[in-house]
This record gives sequence, C-alpha cells and structure tokens, in this order.
Amino acid sequence: MKIFDPLDKFFKSVTGAVRAGSETVFRVRGAFSNAALLLERDNEAAAVYPMRRAGDDILELTLTLGEGLYFYCFDIGNGLFISRGKGLAAVISDDPVKFQLTVYSADYTVPEWIKGGIIYQIFPDRFSRSENDKALPAGKVFHKDTADDPVFLPDSAGRVLNNDFFGGDFKGIILKLDYLATLGVTAIYLNPVFSAYSNHRYDTADYMSFDPVLGSEKDFRDLIKSAEERGIKIILDGVFNHTGDDSIYFDKYGHYGGKGAYSDKNSRYINWYEFIDYPTVYRSWWGISTLPSTNKSYSGFTEFIAGENGVLERYTKMGIGGWRLDVADELPSSFVKDIRRAVKSADPAAVIIGEVWEDATNKISYGTRREYFLGKELDSVMNYPLKNAVIDFVKYGSAENLGDLIKEQIDHYPACSLDCMMNILGTHDTARLLSAVGDYAPAGKSKSELSKVFYTGEERRKAVNRLKAAALIQYTLKGVPCVYYGDEAGMQGFSDPLNRRFFPWKDIDGEIFDWYKKLGEIRRRYGVFAFGDCKVLYAKNGMIVYKRFNEESEVLIAVNVSEKEVKLEFKGRLKELLTGEIFHDFVSMGKFCMGIYVAE
Repeated sequence: MKIFDPLDKFFKSVTGAVRAGSETVFRVRGAFSNAALLLERDNEAAAVYPMRRAGDDILELTLTLGEGLYFYCFDIGNGLFISRGKGLAAVISDDPVKFQLTVYSADYTVPEWIKGGIIYQIFPDRFSRSENDKALPAGKVFHKDTADDPVFLPDSAGRVLNNDFFGGDFKGIILKLDYLATLGVTAIYLNPVFSAYSNHRYDTADYMSFDPVLGSEKDFRDLIKSAEERGIKIILDGVFNHTGDDSIYFDKYGHYGGKGAYSDKNSRYINWYEFIDYPTVYRSWWGISTLPSTNKSYSGFTEFIAGENGVLERYTKMGIGGWRLDVADELPSSFVKDIRRAVKSADPAAVIIGEVWEDATNKISYGTRREYFLGKELDSVMNYPLKNAVIDFVKYGSAENLGDLIKEQIDHYPACSLDCMMNILGTHDTARLLSAVGDYAPAGKSKSELSKVFYTGEERRKAVNRLKAAALIQYTLKGVPCVYYGDEAGMQGFSDPLNRRFFPWKDIDGEIFDWYKKLGEIRRRYGVFAFGDCKVLYAKNGMIVYKRFNEESEVLIAVNVSEKEVKLEFKGRLKELLTGEIFHDFVSMGKFCMGIYVAE
C-alpha cells in the first residue's frame, strides 16, 4: 500500500512543478494518529503545516504557494517521517530525505511550436557545402576532400589551432533542407555562425557579422526563409560568456585596428574583460587564453547583447526560432533574465535553451542556486542526465536508473518545460551515439588511437541495435529529440574533433536512416508526444516499459535489452507501429526487442 507518491494525483494533486498561486493538495495514507507537512523554502527555515483527517487512513492538506524552490517531507510523530526513498518511493525514516517541489511564476509560458517537433544539430563547417573549393583568409586551411579527418594533432608549438575548414555553409544547408524535412525536422540548432577565427566559432570575433566562410547576411536570411517554407525554424548558438582573443573587442593581435581591450587601455571595450595584470594576464574560460571571459556585470556589455538594438534583438527579429545559450551556468542569473526579456520582447514565441549538464531545477553553480525554471530565465535545457541514463541502459541494462531519472524529471520540472526539453544523445562535445553505445573503452586512449576506431561486423551490429533502442526512447519520452548531424547516417567518432567529421553524403547508412525516419513519422502522427503525460510502468532487469497518454489516446513503449525473453501481457489487441504487426493479449520480447504500441 502506498503511503505517498508525488507522481500520483491522489497523493499530490499536481504532477511535477506547480504554478504559483494555484492550490495543491497533499495526502498521506496510513495508520497515523496525526501528520504534518514540513516544507522548507530553499535556504529558509522549515514551516510546519498540520494535516487534517480526510478518512480512516487519509490525512490531507491544501496549500497555495509563492514562487520558489521548496523541499518537503511529512512528520508522522515519534521521531518518524515519510521521506523520499529510491526512485521517489516514499519510505518511513528517522532521518528524512526531502522531496522537491518547484513552484514557478504564474505567468510562465514556453513556446508551443517546439513541442512534438524534432531538432537537428548542425556543426556548420561539417554538414554541407555549396562549392567544393574555397579561398580562405590567411591562416586558415581548406580540406578539399571531405573524407579527411579534422586536424587533431598539435602543431610544433603544442597548439591545436582549429584552423582547418571543410567549407560547410548556409547555401549548403539550404541544399539539404528537403533531406531534413524527410526526417521530420522542425528546428535546426546551429553551432556558432558569427565571425570567428576557428572552425568551431566559439571564439567570436564580431557578433554583428556572419563568418564569411559560411556566407553573407543575405545567405542567412535565405536559409531562414527556405527553412520556414518547410516548417523548420533556426536556433542560434549564443556564446556570451567569452569572446575570441582575435576579435574586434579584444584584438590581441592587432588584426582589427588596435582598438580592442588588449591593444588599447582606453578602448571602449576595456570593461568588457577582467584584467589581472594588464594586458597579458586576464580571466578566460577555463584558463584558455584564446577565450577571454566577458564581464557580465558591466552594463556596457550586457546592453550590447541584451539591450535595445542589441545582438539578441537583431537576430531574433530576423525571424530565427530562438537561442541556445552556451555555458548557461556560467552566466549570472541577472544576465540570463536580461537575455529572456530581450528575446521575448523581440518575439514571445522564440525559445531559450540553456547548456546545463545537471538537473537544472536545483542546480548550484559557483555557490549560487540557479533559478532556471521559476519562470524568468530558460524555457528548456540540453538534457544531459537523460542522455547518460539512456546510453547506460542500452549498454548495461540499467533500467532502474533510467526509470528513476524519468520519474525525477517529471517531478522536478514544469510540465510545459519538460515538453520542450532538448533531449540529446550526442553533441559536438560528446562522442557520437554509435561510438558511445559500443563496447570500446576510449578512456586513456590518444586521439591518434581513437581516430582509427570504427566498429565493423558483429561489433557494429551490436552498436546499431543499441543505437536503435536509444533513439526509440529519445523520440518517445517527454521533450524534443535533438539529433546530432550524421548520427542518423551512422557516423562514428569519439572525442572532439573526431565527432566533427564531414557528413558522409555518399555513404549514409540506410538502415539507421530509415529507423530515424520512421520514428519521426510516428512522432508526428500521435499528439501524445507533443502534450501527453508520461508514466513509467516497469523498469528493472534490463527492460523498461512506459506509456505516453492524454485524454484522446495512449501509446505504450517497451524496450528489452536483457538476455532474457519477457512476455508483455495486456488485454485486447495492440498494433506495433514500427512494423504494423498486430498482437493479441501479449507480445514476447527477446533481447533488443522494442516496440511502440497502440490499441487496435
């Protein structure tokens, strides 16, 4: 018998985070003479709320709370408490672990257009190019052969310059929009596109211009228009925590007229940076001298980014779909709030996605609790915890861990935010999905060694099976799947830049591509993947079963990665959507058997 369950509306009337000012009913069940809710707002003393009897074994309490992050348990007397156990299970303990309650702003909303869609991440230099030869500025090297490996070895001075280019560009992306539409893509997330020295462009040289290697402003506007015609929006990468040292603003090498902060102590940009010993010692991102950190407390910088006619307003008004904020947890909350105001003023439907690698509802960064999902900062984050749990499941059968993570995210996040969570399985910062799910252990290996690792034969077959299981889960949980360019083509590669090879347009793996295409078709067909609830039904012994549902329909998802054949029983007839096969009363699922089922 349950004594409490935060995901059961009988025990907590609102699933997950709660809108400020709305009523929430808490109930506990058991032979307790009395009970009280102990509710602690973050960094405040706990308040005690006695519960009233609502039945022979039921005690309840109705609360209306203000915005904030809370933690709670129930005092049932005699030094005992109903507290949080593994996987949100309620346990009786004399040393309580508290449940979390996120209460978000009453006027918080997120863009509806992104829900139910599919995001496709493109590293612009490596996806598609409109011409096979390019004259690059001095100091940049062009790969004529797209089959080349990116340069990963340091030069004679021990530096990896990231100055080799394959020539991917805006026009090249336009050429492949029909390909993306075939996959059901509704948004393209582009890694940085502004002028920069490197191929990754996280070292911004000029926020107000596009990298000429990618094309002109007209080319970018053509991309927005062509994508929009296919129902696809463009999401830009906002890199505001640092700039490049070779930039208009810093100008360490004098390439921009000697008016940057490094070159001129009287520069208009001098307060954009924090110098410790001018000009040679300054704060930089993770100590990387080519990426000097910006001073986010300086109004001149924040106005340039988030003020009237600033960077955010300029590009949002061009018609992009939103922004992904690089290293969001290194940006002060006040600055992120300024970013939200600027973006939403320019376009209320633009989405704001943060790069946060942990649970973003309770994240502590640099000693400060962040408030990403109380309604004034982000709409969504890159879902790294889910990525890790899904890959661990398909590789090691860690079903309990995946099930617990799914339940925890449902409990912690506003439902609307979870619906637009960027659910990743690979990015430009991580190993490619097919490589990550294989059995090769990359730890301690050199990049030269890793550059030669490609799965073949049975080893590859095993990795493909795992990839399929991972993608199926990614496409059917709450949130929006984000496919890293080429994962759907079977690309392999471990650490950066081996995960950033050029897209193999003449060597796309048809089996994997067809799998992603089919998943996209199913996702578009059923509205539960946009707005439906999610409930984990079973998660142990290498198998997970959950359902997506709303008032109109229900979809059952089951994935077995264990060695054991499992019989999944139900009443009536179910149709498996990937194959069209009909099952009566049960389906037998062997290893790497998976299915998406609806009532027939």
